[in-house]
Amino acid sequence: MIQWIKNNTVLFLIITTLIMLFVNLGVLQTNIMEARNIISAREMVDQGNWIFTTLNGLPRYEKPPLPTWITAVFGSIFGFENIFWLRIPVVLITLLLVYFFYKIASQLNLSKQQVVNSSLILITSFYVFFAGRDNNWDMYTHSFMLVSIFFLIKEFQSIKFNFLNFTAAFFFLGCSIMSKGPVSLYALFLPFLLAYFFTYTKKIKRNISVTLLTLIVGCIIGFTWILYVRYFDADHFIAASKKEINSWQNHNTRPFYYYWSFFTQSGLWTIPSLVSLIYPYLKNKVSNKKAYKFTWLWTMFSVVLLSLIPEKKSRYLLPVLIPLALNIGFYIEYLRLEFKNLNNKTEKIITNIIFGLYSVIAFVISIGVFIYTKSEFTNFAIWSIPFALISIYLGIIIVKGLKDKSFDYLFYPSILLMCTFVIFGFPLSKVTFSEQLYVSTSSIKELEKKYNITTYETDGFVPEIVLDYGKPIPVLSENGKIYLPKTNQFGLLANKNDSAFIVENLNKYSIKKIGEVNLNHSLKEQKNYNDRIQKDYFLVQLK
Repeated sequence: MIQWIKNNTVLFLIITTLIMLFVNLGVLQTNIMEARNIISAREMVDQGNWIFTTLNGLPRYEKPPLPTWITAVFGSIFGFENIFWLRIPVVLITLLLVYFFYKIASQLNLSKQQVVNSSLILITSFYVFFAGRDNNWDMYTHSFMLVSIFFLIKEFQSIKFNFLNFTAAFFFLGCSIMSKGPVSLYALFLPFLLAYFFTYTKKIKRNISVTLLTLIVGCIIGFTWILYVRYFDADHFIAASKKEINSWQNHNTRPFYYYWSFFTQSGLWTIPSLVSLIYPYLKNKVSNKKAYKFTWLWTMFSVVLLSLIPEKKSRYLLPVLIPLALNIGFYIEYLRLEFKNLNNKTEKIITNIIFGLYSVIAFVISIGVFIYTKSEFTNFAIWSIPFALISIYLGIIIVKGLKDKSFDYLFYPSILLMCTFVIFGFPLSKVTFSEQLYVSTSSIKELEKKYNITTYETDGFVPEIVLDYGKPIPVLSENGKIYLPKTNQFGLLANKNDSAFIVENLNKYSIKKIGEVNLNHSLKEQKNYNDRIQKDYFLVQLK
């Protein structure tokens, strides 16, 4: 098998990418960000809110609409019930990312093997393939920006001005802004420019001019929707803008150094990524020093700029992992060429730790999978048995590679271990599932018919519940204003956090619990139980 991979590395990259993105795509539960995107897409199709986008029937201008437009197209074709088809758009956008990452690596005059290996590192990096299976805004904005960067690099390297390169660069830059505002412009594009101009100084005046022109035209395209909505629905847009600015400044605020464990987000490549960032160590061991300097600076500028923003979340590190994969590729290429001849004791220890750890992980999986599934072994044997057997096999190959000093027998089995995890490991996430507490929104639809009532929520609606409900659930409070129904009775979804609202605004009503919604597939004592997606259902009647 390893010999076949060596002879068909590009095909192996394609197969790996398809496995990491498509296989078991609908297995993992949707999250709040993905639910928001899908709800907005559904309301585009159902209610025609393509420009003035909504979430649960309310104006939603915090995020530009391009990813939601794309999702809406797929939803209108395949429906909004099957999460697999609703995630296909982000999978296709991630394929775009991998393809143009490959093209950018090729533009840097790297060997074909290094280009392929760097691309394999990218798609098997923990947060990259997870973001590529989660249909929210992040992957869209950074994928489109990377396409823009590729065409800008082509234009930088061309002898004469090329209108097609320029057009593609500003168009995809505009698409990136239309996906999540200036986020990728700041976190991916600006670090790229700084790194490129620090490294490649030829034709710098011309390249700066091209960059400025690209930025101007791209921003005109990208900010068109924002300006349009700002003009025609100013009140809601300003409220959304203030909410976003407040989040940047006050929500999830972390210290400056919070992101400095960023290399751990690459998952399998944590230790190689750390080694690749030791610039004094690696700079004299790579074949293309300028390219290495460029990817190192691109990575570090991205981390520093993100660290300046008060609001910090681990998923915001996605743009860092793109140049980081290129950077890791230099270390992997050095090992590929020199592994048999390593004489430095420290280097030997580090490589033995890296790949020895991978073999240990493989063997632990082969045992741990049976411990993990012991209570449900019969139901999950179809996944756990091959997962264990393949893991043992790959662990043995890695040990053999260490013994024979064969780098190919270390690197490719590590990639295959990640593929095995996606194919056989993802379905095992359902081992902890319990339907004991699960109550879908279909239960409240039955109560609506029984009592002839309409369902409302307070101002704190839950996107996952709205998504499951299938249509907007009106709220009683918006922007501090109370909107009580004019009927004598109605249904209300609420939880303990809404008690103050109920006491203050519904004192003229009698309130009786008649049901609940609980979208948890876990028991309360399990760590993945989420109290947020559980609400009681009350019959509210005028006294």
